[in-house]
Amino acid sequence: MPEPAPELSGRISGGPGRLLHDEVLAPQFRFESRYLLRHYVAIEKTLAAEYVRMDLITPEEAHRIAARLDSVGPDTLSARPDANMSDIAFALERHVEAGLDRPVVRWHADRSRNDLQACAQVMYGRDQLARFATALLELGTVVHRLAEETCDLPMPGYTHFQAAQVITPGFYLSALSEHLLHTHDRLLRTYDGIDACPLGAGAMAGQELPWDRDRMARLLGFARPQPNALTAVASRRWSAELTAELSLLGTALSRFTTDLLTWGGSEYGFIELPDELSGISSAMPQKKNYPVLERIRGRTAHLTAFHFDVLLGQRNTPFCNLVEVSKEAGTHLLNAFDSAHGTVRLLTEVLRRLTFRADRMRAVCAREFLGGFSLANALTLTEGVPWRTAQVVAGKYVVLAAAAGAAPAPGEPALLAEAAAGHGITLAEPARLLAEAFDVDRGLERMVSAGSARPAAVRTALHDQREALARIGADWEGRAAAIRAGAEDNDRALYPADPTTHGEEDGDGARTHVQRTH
Repeated sequence: MPEPAPELSGRISGGPGRLLHDEVLAPQFRFESRYLLRHYVAIEKTLAAEYVRMDLITPEEAHRIAARLDSVGPDTLSARPDANMSDIAFALERHVEAGLDRPVVRWHADRSRNDLQACAQVMYGRDQLARFATALLELGTVVHRLAEETCDLPMPGYTHFQAAQVITPGFYLSALSEHLLHTHDRLLRTYDGIDACPLGAGAMAGQELPWDRDRMARLLGFARPQPNALTAVASRRWSAELTAELSLLGTALSRFTTDLLTWGGSEYGFIELPDELSGISSAMPQKKNYPVLERIRGRTAHLTAFHFDVLLGQRNTPFCNLVEVSKEAGTHLLNAFDSAHGTVRLLTEVLRRLTFRADRMRAVCAREFLGGFSLANALTLTEGVPWRTAQVVAGKYVVLAAAAGAAPAPGEPALLAEAAAGHGITLAEPARLLAEAFDVDRGLERMVSAGSARPAAVRTALHDQREALARIGADWEGRAAAIRAGAEDNDRALYPADPTTHGEEDGDGARTHVQRTH
């Protein structure tokens, strides 16, 4: 029979009951073992390095502690109500103690689980954000490439669900690209905003030993320590901020996906997806459906729901360390990131494989009177017709031409002259006005302002967006490099003699070698 585990507290006489263990603690333990354990290990190693700096433990003792910490894997620890109260921090402490040939008396002095857990959680959230940013960068690259390929293809643009003006897929996609870049900027600012280390805050009011919080933050890859100790352990604002950004992005992606769904319908037929991204109807053999787009749009709704869950889990709670906030309110944070990641991956593959049908798009541009705005402009600028009167004349011409079954181009000059005559206006060259106003390609070239649908303007915007994508990629890499550098500095402090391996004494005093991973 194993010896009873040493007591963890004198305040209560036993571990948690079976129901509490099964329903709450064991699931939490499994989650943290899988997703947060490496962060707990990194934090414990940082604390060990601080004990050495404060001359509370020896370098050799820190080396032995770190060796035991580095031997931990996802299957090393188990939730045991009798031995570790089914708590990951206690389990890690027990694991280290069990492998030491002699106790390290001052290890864990002046410590609290509150800042330890808060630190591991924000490191986890930071990692999830960086992982998602990688997927979002890939989506941005695919969107940008497709935009470059299609900035010369005329297609109808819509306002109020009606065909309005000539644009191109490249112009439309450059808007999506712009939105993704804006999201990246917001995510980077969010990352920088949460990049503050809670470690050293203690339970809520600070600690009694002179911990170097700046150094601990740097070793864990943070930009700075969280200034206020209470904020460090009480606030989970960062989880609400992360899910808020995912919710905002999901709302935008749902709108872009709605357009793709519309364009893929048989009444439009502007886009085509390969069979492997398509579906069928079991009853109607003529149909080729695109349920993947419905999945994408449907998943974006979850992102808002997960954000609300975080908010509702925190509201009406006191501002202190609280399991309700630190654990329950963040229950679905991983689900939020997984859902966002999957949504972005699906949309990336759709846009990577999507083709635009130039014939169908041009046919609608030629069929609709999309040059009405240009005709009104020309009436004012070349014929001297007051602007509002020009609008009325252009509108009346469209009504007359449609009733007569006339196509927008080349148009019916006599009908335009008739519409103008009704306002006492004699036009010099009605045929030229119609030829220029309703020419599909001229409809693009006329847009000379910056940011317009004119292909040259779209190419300029895409050039700038390409540079922005490169900058953002470098920004994310810089933040990842800070985390790697901190881990390397921490290892150098704990293993000054050997930067790649370390020795660990087993129960017989023999030395084994373990490869460290980060």
